[in-house]
Amino acid sequence: MLSGKRFFFVGIGGSGMMPLAMIVHARGATVAGSDRGLDQGRVPAKFAALEDLGITLHPQDGSGIVSAEQIVVASAAVEDSVADIVAATAIDATRMTRAELNASLFNAVEQSIGVAGTSGKSTVTGMIGWILESAGVQPTVMNGAVMKNFVRPDLPFASAIVGAQRVYVSEVDESDGSIALYAPDIAVLNNISLDHKSLDELRGLFGDFAKKARITIVNIGDAEAAALATTLDSGRLLTVAVERDADLSARNIVEAPFAVSFDLLTNGEVHPVRLAVPGRHNVANALAALGAACMAGVPLSEAIAAIADFTGLRRRFELVGEAGGVAVIDDFAHNPDKIAATLSTLHAHPGRLLILFQPHGYGPLKQVRRELVATFLTGLTGDDVLVLPDPVYEGGTVAREVGSAEIVGDIAIGGGRVLHIPDRMSAAAHLVAQARPGDRIIVMGARDDTLSLLAAEMVEMLRR
Repeated sequence: MLSGKRFFFVGIGGSGMMPLAMIVHARGATVAGSDRGLDQGRVPAKFAALEDLGITLHPQDGSGIVSAEQIVVASAAVEDSVADIVAATAIDATRMTRAELNASLFNAVEQSIGVAGTSGKSTVTGMIGWILESAGVQPTVMNGAVMKNFVRPDLPFASAIVGAQRVYVSEVDESDGSIALYAPDIAVLNNISLDHKSLDELRGLFGDFAKKARITIVNIGDAEAAALATTLDSGRLLTVAVERDADLSARNIVEAPFAVSFDLLTNGEVHPVRLAVPGRHNVANALAALGAACMAGVPLSEAIAAIADFTGLRRRFELVGEAGGVAVIDDFAHNPDKIAATLSTLHAHPGRLLILFQPHGYGPLKQVRRELVATFLTGLTGDDVLVLPDPVYEGGTVAREVGSAEIVGDIAIGGGRVLHIPDRMSAAAHLVAQARPGDRIIVMGARDDTLSLLAAEMVEMLRR
């Protein structure tokens, strides 16, 4: 299907683009690409890893687009004014979106497992991938985050695993509507909440996705997902929930700082489960992953044994280091649901929270302003401190009507301890200066790989 074809990925370092490029390359295509981050010298290790795989990188100036035979792949965020897109248009090269290419690979296999929902997609995808790999299935996995279990010296950025062509596991994105392109054999629906689109739009997108599947696993602990489940054929539905009745139900949850255990109830049986990742939200994620793996043919006992060894994803509640009695945690939380889950997990154990939250864009801030403010006002307690630098902005035409200053103002009016420090490094230095033994520093945000570097720098600042 791909052997002999030539692809050029515009924005190849993106969280959804890099793993897809890796899969396409491993399937025999010739792959090249460009990225603004490469041109700016950001996260050089990531681009070195791509070159080590045999992928050719170019400046994002149009120079890599040299033949109409190249298939030029870009995400929905790449504007027509970008030099590579201008060059592709000039020579009439074939264009595809990232989602179109991924969906074409996904829909072509015998067993496709699509993971959807506002939150938890990457973690559930990683869990399913690890269970299937442990069971000898050799899946191909397309993820938006690095899966720690699969990292090795020759694959330091393991956001994709290329296995047999029979099974394809992928998270699917609703933010740009591209979820409509996927026709899953097994669908997973974690939750539905406001993020990039209105709830009415999301209900339609997720509902259509679920109805295409042979079997759909739905977390009915989420109110919106539960409502959608009532519209599905019960014979093609498997429900999961935390501390409520479902086909797979979690009870007796015991949280530890970086782990959680629970009893899994199903068919009148009780199965003890232990996870090496923390939080009640990960209990829900595990139930969905176990359900999907079982529907793919893995015995439940085998799936439970495998998921106990799942070590998580980079930037998902990742302990970066400790110094002077202060822990620094790097986390992908960027929308209200994810932030609430992270704060809840942290507050299950003692210690003040010092939070640096970098919004991942001006558009999302405007969409979820009210919900984001409410989440922080509810989730911050006692002496917790929240600092917001300015949002991620890498150019383009997005309206910058609502920024960090507006969010900070709303939270302050509500009584929260919050500061707007526009420069990110200054914001980090402020929190480090405030830290005392027993505190946890949390770096939150998405769409910016350099946040991990910032978290590591904060550990060094604490040591100094």
